[in-house]
Amino acid sequence: MSWNDFHQRQSAIATVLGNARQNPDQALDRVPAPFTDTTELLRALQYKWTQQLTGRIDVALAETDDAADGDRIQAVTEAWRRTAEANPALRDLLDRHQANPVLRHDAAREHRMLALATGLAEPAEPDAEIARVGKAFLQLIRATPTESRKSCLLSLR
Repeated sequence: MSWNDFHQRQSAIATVLGNARQNPDQALDRVPAPFTDTTELLRALQYKWTQQLTGRIDVALAETDDAADGDRIQAVTEAWRRTAEANPALRDLLDRHQANPVLRHDAAREHRMLALATGLAEPAEPDAEIARVGKAFLQLIRATPTESRKSCLLSLR
Protein backbone atom coordinates (compact mmCIF):
# COMPACT_ATOMS: atom_id res chain seq x y z
CA MET A 1 0.00 0.00 0.00
CA SER A 2 1.39 3.38 -0.96
CA TRP A 3 1.19 6.50 1.21
CA ASN A 4 -1.42 7.82 -1.18
CA ASP A 5 -3.52 4.67 -0.68
CA PHE A 6 -3.09 4.94 3.07
CA HIS A 7 -4.24 8.56 3.11
CA GLN A 8 -7.22 7.79 0.87
CA ARG A 9 -8.28 4.99 3.19
CA GLN A 10 -7.89 7.18 6.28
CA SER A 11 -9.90 9.95 4.63
CA ALA A 12 -12.65 7.51 3.66
CA ILE A 13 -12.79 6.12 7.21
CA ALA A 14 -12.99 9.65 8.63
CA THR A 15 -15.86 10.41 6.23
CA VAL A 16 -17.74 7.26 7.25
CA LEU A 17 -17.26 8.02 10.95
CA GLY A 18 -18.42 11.61 10.38
CA ASN A 19 -21.51 10.28 8.64
CA ALA A 20 -22.04 7.83 11.51
CA ARG A 21 -22.09 10.71 13.98
CA GLN A 22 -24.77 12.46 11.92
CA ASN A 23 -26.87 9.47 10.83
CA PRO A 24 -25.70 6.14 12.26
CA ASP A 25 -28.40 4.10 10.49
CA GLN A 26 -27.18 5.16 7.06
CA ALA A 27 -23.44 5.45 7.65
CA LEU A 28 -22.61 2.43 5.47
CA ASP A 29 -25.22 3.00 2.78
CA ARG A 30 -22.53 4.34 0.45
CA VAL A 31 -19.09 2.77 0.52
CA PRO A 32 -16.49 5.44 -0.30
CA ALA A 33 -13.51 4.79 -2.55
CA PRO A 34 -10.99 3.22 -2.21
CA PHE A 35 -13.11 0.58 -0.45
CA THR A 36 -14.94 -1.77 -2.80
CA ASP A 37 -17.66 -3.10 -0.50
CA THR A 38 -19.08 -2.97 3.01
CA THR A 39 -17.09 -6.00 4.14
CA GLU A 40 -13.79 -4.36 3.22
CA LEU A 41 -14.85 -1.15 4.96
CA LEU A 42 -15.98 -2.97 8.10
CA ARG A 43 -12.68 -4.85 8.18
CA ALA A 44 -10.82 -1.51 8.06
CA LEU A 45 -13.04 -0.06 10.81
CA GLN A 46 -12.45 -3.12 12.98
CA TYR A 47 -8.71 -2.83 12.36
CA LYS A 48 -8.81 0.82 13.49
CA TRP A 49 -10.63 -0.22 16.68
CA THR A 50 -8.23 -3.10 17.34
CA GLN A 51 -5.16 -0.89 16.91
CA GLN A 52 -6.44 1.67 19.38
CA LEU A 53 -7.64 -0.90 21.89
CA THR A 54 -4.42 -2.91 21.75
CA GLY A 55 -2.34 0.22 22.26
CA ARG A 56 -4.33 1.29 25.30
CA ILE A 57 -4.23 -2.21 26.78
CA ASP A 58 -0.46 -2.42 26.29
CA VAL A 59 0.06 0.91 28.06
CA ALA A 60 -2.36 0.02 30.87
CA LEU A 61 -0.71 -3.35 31.48
CA ALA A 62 2.77 -1.80 31.47
CA GLU A 63 1.61 0.67 34.12
CA THR A 64 -0.08 -2.13 36.07
CA ASP A 65 3.03 -4.31 35.98
CA ASP A 66 5.03 -1.41 37.40
CA ALA A 67 2.57 -0.89 40.27
CA ALA A 68 2.84 -2.99 43.42
CA ASP A 69 -0.93 -3.48 43.61
CA GLY A 70 -1.55 -3.78 39.85
CA ASP A 71 -4.94 -5.14 38.86
CA ARG A 72 -4.86 -6.48 35.30
CA ILE A 73 -8.64 -6.82 35.13
CA GLN A 74 -9.17 -3.22 36.14
CA ALA A 75 -6.44 -2.03 33.76
CA VAL A 76 -7.99 -3.81 30.77
CA THR A 77 -11.48 -2.67 31.75
CA GLU A 78 -10.38 0.95 31.86
CA ALA A 79 -8.43 0.60 28.60
CA TRP A 80 -11.50 -0.79 26.83
CA ARG A 81 -13.75 1.92 28.24
CA ARG A 82 -11.30 4.72 27.35
CA THR A 83 -11.08 3.38 23.81
CA ALA A 84 -14.86 3.27 23.52
CA GLU A 85 -15.21 6.78 24.98
CA ALA A 86 -12.61 8.15 22.56
CA ASN A 87 -14.29 6.47 19.57
CA PRO A 88 -18.07 6.49 20.14
CA ALA A 89 -19.05 6.56 16.45
CA LEU A 90 -16.62 3.76 15.61
CA ARG A 91 -17.77 1.58 18.52
CA ASP A 92 -21.44 2.21 17.68
CA LEU A 93 -20.91 1.38 14.01
CA LEU A 94 -19.15 -1.88 14.85
CA ASP A 95 -21.89 -2.77 17.34
CA ARG A 96 -24.61 -2.07 14.76
CA HIS A 97 -22.96 -4.45 12.30
CA GLN A 98 -21.80 -7.12 14.72
CA ALA A 99 -23.81 -9.81 12.88
CA ASN A 100 -21.59 -9.41 9.81
CA PRO A 101 -19.44 -12.58 9.54
CA VAL A 102 -16.17 -10.63 9.26
CA LEU A 103 -16.92 -8.79 12.50
CA ARG A 104 -17.99 -11.98 14.29
CA HIS A 105 -14.60 -13.49 13.48
CA ASP A 106 -12.78 -10.36 14.64
CA ALA A 107 -14.93 -10.18 17.79
CA ALA A 108 -13.79 -13.68 18.76
CA ARG A 109 -10.19 -12.56 18.31
CA GLU A 110 -10.86 -9.51 20.52
CA HIS A 111 -12.50 -11.72 23.15
CA ARG A 112 -9.43 -13.96 23.24
CA MET A 113 -7.16 -10.92 23.57
CA LEU A 114 -9.22 -9.57 26.47
CA ALA A 115 -9.28 -12.89 28.32
CA LEU A 116 -5.53 -13.33 27.98
CA ALA A 117 -4.68 -9.72 28.82
CA THR A 118 -6.74 -9.82 32.01
CA GLY A 119 -5.27 -13.14 33.08
CA LEU A 120 -8.74 -14.70 33.20
CA ALA A 121 -7.54 -17.33 30.71
CA GLU A 122 -4.22 -18.93 29.88
CA PRO A 123 -2.73 -19.39 26.39
CA ALA A 124 -2.71 -23.19 26.78
CA GLU A 125 -6.50 -23.32 27.11
CA PRO A 126 -8.63 -24.12 24.04
CA ASP A 127 -9.32 -21.07 21.84
CA ALA A 128 -13.08 -21.53 22.19
CA GLU A 129 -12.83 -21.44 25.99
CA ILE A 130 -10.57 -18.37 25.93
CA ALA A 131 -13.03 -16.62 23.60
CA ARG A 132 -15.97 -17.58 25.85
CA VAL A 133 -14.27 -16.07 28.90
CA GLY A 134 -13.34 -12.92 26.97
CA LYS A 135 -16.88 -12.53 25.67
CA ALA A 136 -18.30 -12.87 29.19
CA PHE A 137 -15.74 -10.35 30.45
CA LEU A 138 -16.71 -7.86 27.74
CA GLN A 139 -20.41 -8.30 28.48
CA LEU A 140 -19.71 -7.57 32.13
CA ILE A 141 -17.66 -4.44 31.57
CA ARG A 142 -20.25 -3.09 29.17
CA ALA A 143 -23.26 -3.78 31.37
CA THR A 144 -22.18 -3.84 35.01
CA PRO A 145 -21.55 -0.94 37.39
CA THR A 146 -18.04 -0.88 38.84
CA GLU A 147 -19.02 -1.98 42.36
CA SER A 148 -20.69 -5.24 41.35
CA ARG A 149 -18.26 -5.95 38.50
CA LYS A 150 -15.51 -7.23 40.78
CA SER A 151 -17.68 -9.96 42.30
CA CYS A 152 -18.88 -11.00 38.84
CA LEU A 153 -15.31 -11.15 37.51
CA LEU A 154 -14.21 -13.33 40.38
CA SER A 155 -16.72 -15.93 39.20
CA LEU A 156 -14.94 -16.04 35.79
CA ARG A 157 -11.63 -17.08 37.33
